[in-house]
Amino acid sequence: MFIGHAALALAAKPLAPRVSLGLLLTAAYWVDIVWPALLLAGLERVEIAPGDTAFTPLAFVHYPWTHSLAAALAWSVLFGLVCRRLGARPALILGLLVLSHWGLDAIVHRPDLPLWPGGGTAVGLGLWNSIPGTLLLEGALFASGVAVYARHAPARDRTGVFAFWGLIGFLLLAYVANIVGPPPPSVSAVAYVGLAGGLLFAVWAWWADRHRGVVRLP
Repeated sequence: MFIGHAALALAAKPLAPRVSLGLLLTAAYWVDIVWPALLLAGLERVEIAPGDTAFTPLAFVHYPWTHSLAAALAWSVLFGLVCRRLGARPALILGLLVLSHWGLDAIVHRPDLPLWPGGGTAVGLGLWNSIPGTLLLEGALFASGVAVYARHAPARDRTGVFAFWGLIGFLLLAYVANIVGPPPPSVSAVAYVGLAGGLLFAVWAWWADRHRGVVRLP
């Protein structure tokens, strides 16, 4: 899942109005930000295997330190503790966003998500075997997240309008490119693009969010 993770970060803004959208997105994508680094280090493994599922050419062979349920829980607690200076509620929201990544992935992945490192049990509902089903779910989530954010963080100036909608357009463009584009040329390319994308989205979202206001929940 890709834009579905962004959807939850966008929707979380009214729950943590003082937290930058850049940090909310970083939390939602955190395990996918760590994952490329572990790929490059040889600690986790993915293979380029077109047809493994209908939606993605990647076969996730071994990634217990980022995508097991136990690891996701550990990362969520660690992320929340690091952000505790922001306050108990924001830290909790950020920690839950980290954990939400595993829950959304469990919907779309085939049964390749381990419950704990070294465990033999793996889960996944396999929605990626249906391209229309995946598009419908992620599209609905993303549209809802964008609507919630736009309502609760209105633009304060023209930069707030163009930076935010530019980010939304770029996320959608990247999503479509992943669907219709050719398979990646190598695993290292997957890793480097993942690292660069995580940094780009975080900085772009931080910049856009600085030019948006806040409408607090009642």
